[in-house]
Amino acid sequence: MKLKYIACAALSTISMASVTSAHAQSAGDFQVSAGWLHFAPQDSSGPFNVTALGQTVTKQGASASVSDADTFGLTLQYFVTDHIAVEAVTGVPPKFHLTGEGTLGPLGELGTAREWSPTLLLKYYFLNAQSKFRPYVGAGASYVWYSDVKLSQQMANGAFLYSPQTGTALTGPTSVHISSSFAPVVNAGLSYNFSKHWSAAFSVSYMWLSARATLTTNSAVGQVKSESKLKLDPIVTFLSVGYTF
Repeated sequence: MKLKYIACAALSTISMASVTSAHAQSAGDFQVSAGWLHFAPQDSSGPFNVTALGQTVTKQGASASVSDADTFGLTLQYFVTDHIAVEAVTGVPPKFHLTGEGTLGPLGELGTAREWSPTLLLKYYFLNAQSKFRPYVGAGASYVWYSDVKLSQQMANGAFLYSPQTGTALTGPTSVHISSSFAPVVNAGLSYNFSKHWSAAFSVSYMWLSARATLTTNSAVGQVKSESKLKLDPIVTFLSVGYTF
């Protein structure tokens, strides 16, 4: 009887220990994750408006597209409860390529830029803290700005402003500015917990993002402003490995 009692106690202890070790994401935990971010813009561009000599003209058929991009991502997450977490997302700013389409198509690549988009999410995890698989949904916002914005040669010298009517009168050295903005984000994903500390996750996010590109050209007839609104709306996928402590 005594041996049976000891065996039962040992099994009970092992069982409790295994349950405890399965707590992978519970209240008070911090989790750091790192992995691969892929940005797939669902892009379109608005009218290309050129303002010169006090007049604004819309260049019909001028548009542009934005390439996909990959980069390294990093997150820090805090579990307020077993189900609710706050997550900060950052990473190496991805480099995007802007390519002309329509009447701008012959110019090829128009320029490149790096996008900074640190994001804050509020997430809800389903199932309990002992579960190996934990699906989640989230929502939040990102503040987006751009750096290392570079124009191609034909954009930098204003050749895109050439027309049979004005010739090269409006061309000249050109600079560019891309506006910053806040963007709402929704998120859904699945986490798999290998142990109390280690996990892997895959998520998909959608960001409502637009930006205004303003080109300033110093031409022979004065300053020329060219503007277009870019709708980016990227789908962002994130494959990561996490450590909980």
